[in-house]
Amino acid sequence: MYIAIEGVIGVGKTTLARLLQPKFEDSEVLLEVFEENPFLSDFYGDRARYAFQTQIFFLLSRYRQQNHTIPQYISSGKTLISDYTFFKDSLFARINLKGDELEMYHRVHEALAEKIPLPDLTVYLSADTDTLMNRIAQRDRSYERTMERGYISELVQAYDEFFTSIKTPYLIIDSNPLDFVKNKAHLVHIENKIRESLSIMPYQPSLLDTQSL
Repeated sequence: MYIAIEGVIGVGKTTLARLLQPKFEDSEVLLEVFEENPFLSDFYGDRARYAFQTQIFFLLSRYRQQNHTIPQYISSGKTLISDYTFFKDSLFARINLKGDELEMYHRVHEALAEKIPLPDLTVYLSADTDTLMNRIAQRDRSYERTMERGYISELVQAYDEFFTSIKTPYLIIDSNPLDFVKNKAHLVHIENKIRESLSIMPYQPSLLDTQSL
């Protein structure tokens, strides 16, 4: 079983993946290694200048990690919970790249994507721009302190549009009212939604009413 968590920067993907791991028997977590990108800090300071280098590094890094890890866990029969999907890279590229750079990127991405297994379920943690900006500020990563509100808004729109056309199984969870770190009921709510979507017992449909959270 392969479950992927997706969403815009700051929504809580990594935290949720780690919290879910002990909830699913014989499971492992695959975390994106974004801090290895040597262009990331410069990119947030000057997006136009460093966009292509940043995107290509992420694309190849994500491909190397997923191409090696995902088939290994699928063949072993274990449950894999990842805090990102391979497709996310193309969403960022469409915002950050233009012209010949974007065309070249798409050619490479298309060739690599054919070799990456798709998730059995993609969980999209949706959130509005205000919520995301607050969460980014709270975690206070040095290279995110100059994060532009407009950039986050573009990403929110790109993700929302993508999940209106996705062909693989997905689950959208409105994370605006949730605090699954401090509130156990919120984490149980998400776990139950995932189990119900994948028909994995046990789950409790009675806990799925967001009005009670």
